[in-house]
This record gives sequence, structure tokens and C-alpha cells, in this order.
Amino acid sequence: MTLEDHTSVLGPVDTYALAPIPHQVSGHDPEPLLAEVRDPFVPEGPMAPLAELEARNISAWFGDRLVLDRVSLTMPAGGITALIGPSGCGKSTFLRILNRMHELVPSAQLAGEVLLDGQDIYSADRKLTDARRSIGMVFQKPKPFPAMSIRDNVLAGLKLTGTKASRDERDDLVESCLTKAGLWSEVRDRLDAPGGGLSGGQQQRLCIARSLAIKPRVLLMDEPCSALDPTSTRVIEETMIELASEVTIVIVTHNMQQAARVSDECAFFLASHGMPGVIIEHGDTRAMFNHPQDQRTSDYVNGRFG
Repeated sequence: MTLEDHTSVLGPVDTYALAPIPHQVSGHDPEPLLAEVRDPFVPEGPMAPLAELEARNISAWFGDRLVLDRVSLTMPAGGITALIGPSGCGKSTFLRILNRMHELVPSAQLAGEVLLDGQDIYSADRKLTDARRSIGMVFQKPKPFPAMSIRDNVLAGLKLTGTKASRDERDDLVESCLTKAGLWSEVRDRLDAPGGGLSGGQQQRLCIARSLAIKPRVLLMDEPCSALDPTSTRVIEETMIELASEVTIVIVTHNMQQAARVSDECAFFLASHGMPGVIIEHGDTRAMFNHPQDQRTSDYVNGRFG
């Protein structure tokens, strides 16, 4: 499938103002992942099936402030789900809840379940690293390890998870992940160059390749194109569409045209008059943009507020 297959259902719409990230997570996961322990979220066999992700009655707090109220959403396997809505409505918080980043904030609290193929990633018998390995994240601002080479950036996840691989396996993995991220042809002759020396769009694709190296079943993307030029944005969008055949994707975006171009499903978040964020409407993207069921959805996707 190509980007042209996702024809925009919108007329000209301005790209909305960039939403601030409520909390930025830094540093590495302190909990080691033992190489000999199989990831319980990944079925046995040569290739895991596409994963469905489901959030059930998610409520989230920062201290005493309720920021999401009983949000439920199913993100279909092998599809691209876009989370849209104005700034401050809880989209990025919801996204971070989907791979347990919300709980890293000292004041954060959470109620509800996040099910990956029916298993709650917040269950007491599930390791934090199990969720992180199965559900990857690409952030708003690309963050390659600047002192590492392009090759080592891709392979960084193997070291962090304790995964062993031969040199040939590592070489194959680097080529495969960079190809899937749409970057191989541009960097194949300079894999030992610093990752920090790439352009912004290339750095973002390098981060996607790094996420793919540990074979996640779900890939979360928090406004991955917000800082990129139109050409780089198009390449990232084409990459997302191609990756959807192998990994379930959930993306936060303020760009309505992007949501219309790349997503199969869409969820409209809204928080108004000091109330916590809720989902106003969700479903097939084309139906939501052409025939929304709620007037607030129609007003937002047509640029009348946001």
C-alpha cells in the first residue's frame, strides 16, 4: 500500500499548534531484562501475529488532577489508529499509558486496564520491561544516541534487552530495520558515521529503525513529524503505512490532513471547561471526517476550533 492509497478526505486545513508534552521521560529503564526469560506477550513461534491493543476504562491523574476519565479504545491489529484533539486533552498521556510510561511520573496514578491480545500489561505478574519490549515508542523529537554510529543506534536495543546475536545476524538486522524505516538506501555506505550527524527526518527514521530492532508488536508515535519539513513528513508517513502490515501503530497528531492520509481508525479526544479528557467519538477515519456523529468532531476536523 502506498501513501496515494490513503487519499485525503479533507480540503485545505492548517496544521494545528504543537501540543506540549505533559511529561518527558528520560534515562533508561532501571529494571534489567533477562535474556533467558521469554517475553510473555510474544507468542511462541517464528513470527508473532499482529497484535490488538485495547484500553479499558482508563482514568489518569497527576497528583489530585484528573486528566483522563474512563477512556476506552480498541486499536485494531495491523492498523494505524490516530489520536486527535486540541492541546491539553490527554492524548499524549493516553499514549504513554499504553506502554507504562505514565507510572514513571512520581505523582501519576492510573485506573483501568491496557490489554495486549487480552493480557493486561499492568498486571502484577507482568514486568515493566515486557511491556516496553512489546510496545515501542517513537517520540516527538528524534533522539538518536549522538555519540553512537548509525549501526550502533539500531543495535542499541539488543544491548539494553540482553539479546544475543551473531555478527551476521546483527548485520542483517541493521539492514532490515533501516530498510523498513526507509533509510537504508541513504545511509548504507556510512553506517559507522555518528547518528547525530543525520538530518532531522533521517534521525526520526533512525529512531524508528531502533525501535523495530527489538521486534515490537505495537509502535506508539507521539507527533513524529511535528518538527519535520514536508518532504521528510511524507517519507515518515509512507514508512508508517508500509509498517502497518507488520506492527500495530498508534499515532498522536495535530495535523488533520496527516490523520486523514495515514490512519485507518481515529479517536477524537476533548477536555473542556476544566474537565478531564474523554473520547468524544472514534471509528473509521473516513467516516469520522466525512460523516461525524458529533458536532464537536465536525467542528474540530474542519478547523473551527483547536
